[in-house]
Amino acid sequence: MGLSTHVLDTMHGTPAAGMQVTLYATDGDALKLLKQFALNQDGRNPDGLLLDATELQRGTYRLVFDVAAYFKARGVVLPEPNFLNQVSLDFGVATPGQHYHVPLLVSPWSYSTYRGS
Repeated sequence: MGLSTHVLDTMHGTPAAGMQVTLYATDGDALKLLKQFALNQDGRNPDGLLLDATELQRGTYRLVFDVAAYFKARGVVLPEPNFLNQVSLDFGVATPGQHYHVPLLVSPWSYSTYRGS
């Protein structure tokens, strides 16, 4: 139980190792920084869960993925301005006792997400 994420680079067909991610708790326009980290070789948080079952609360959250910096670091030539800079995913946690998994599939030109298991 808790909150996790996983990022796959669909341009290269690999996990998005090294991508910077920031997690916030949100309250209207107010943001509270909870965690910042770089994804490991599997495209996941190196510390495991972002929030464990005791930390995950009912409410709203935002994950911010630094997409442009990741692709630039991989040597991808992006137009200026680039199409995607940071991808922000706002989501709600209604039942903190359940596991919330927020995966991201991303390229320099598109992304998709869903509530995983």
